[in-house]
Amino acid sequence: MEWYKKCFTQYADFSGRARRKEYWMFTLFNLLAIIVLAIVGSILDSVFGSNGAVTGILLIVYSLAIIIPSLSVTVRRLHDTDKTGWWYLLVFIPFGSLVLLVFTILEGTAGPNTYGPSPK
Repeated sequence: MEWYKKCFTQYADFSGRARRKEYWMFTLFNLLAIIVLAIVGSILDSVFGSNGAVTGILLIVYSLAIIIPSLSVTVRRLHDTDKTGWWYLLVFIPFGSLVLLVFTILEGTAGPNTYGPSPK
């Protein structure tokens, strides 16, 4: 939970580096939050009989709230592997997301790099 809150305190901070642990814990808590919102939304949908409208609204609002912190932690993770944040644009081409996934799995550069000191 500490890593999740850290990404919100660095809401739009695209400078520096993010460890693998920071990135993946943020991703895990994001997934858990989406699951909880989907469950709560489906319960409210069944109570109000709204055919998924409440679930949709909850997930859209959460997605809009999380887009900037998610982007910033991904860019900082790319910085840890000594790559520029512009590599994030790979998500817009076929199979680019797989390349980005590999970059986020790779171990960061040992010691300081172009983007700052090692976060470890």
